[in-house]
Amino acid sequence: MTVIWGIVNVTPDSFSDGGRFLDAAQAIEHGLGLWRAGAGILDVGGESTRPGADRVDPAVEQERVLPVISALAAEGATISVDTLNASTAVAAVTAGARIVNDVSGGLADEQMLPAVADTDADYALGHWRGPSADMYANASYRRAAREVAGELREGVGRAAAAGIAPSRIILDPGIGFAKAGDTNWDVLRGLDEITALGHRVLVGTSRKRFLADTLRTTADAQEEISIERRDLATAVTSALAARAGAWAVRVHDVAATRDALAVARAWEG
Repeated sequence: MTVIWGIVNVTPDSFSDGGRFLDAAQAIEHGLGLWRAGAGILDVGGESTRPGADRVDPAVEQERVLPVISALAAEGATISVDTLNASTAVAAVTAGARIVNDVSGGLADEQMLPAVADTDADYALGHWRGPSADMYANASYRRAAREVAGELREGVGRAAAAGIAPSRIILDPGIGFAKAGDTNWDVLRGLDEITALGHRVLVGTSRKRFLADTLRTTADAQEEISIERRDLATAVTSALAARAGAWAVRVHDVAATRDALAVARAWEG
């Protein structure tokens, strides 16, 4: 069964819910709501990775996420920490996180891979070609899915060399990261290139710009696409990703995705 990761952004500037859960108590309540709605893992992050986002000092990041992680873990939830910083990863695991979700695949902080290796946490290794501030500078591909798979394979090699066992590695093709428009669809259509690497695969399309671009009518290219419409598109892409072999999907709206996965399972018998 596909695992649903519920997103808990403890940030002031995440692209769709920045500031809503910056208060720890609100973030904890939100996380528990996602857990009760069917999230198998809660992904807690204190630094936005939206395009153009500025980096956050690790001390500030930890002040945001550690109380939330501790409280949610104490309730029995399985926690992932969404971070680019080795020091935050280690502190989060100490606080109760069981997975480190690093969208940079160890490239943002050279200490990340050895730091994670020294813990018992699993490691979600993302496809990345540069920081959020200029991620689209390297968004050129010839065969997107194959190139992403190849670069993820290199990331697995780096992680293994640092001492992270292959069984602990989860691969994330980094939808929306250094990928513009139709490139994201190319990667999703070629998801088998990534699942063929033999690791668990995490897919995160939630509310991303390429979905909004797809939903805009040709008559009004500037049409504003609501969060509700993005969540519906997310649920559809998550169900399709599950059908293509994704082990997990990372979403804001857990309930809609849970329902989409249930319908897809019923269809497939």
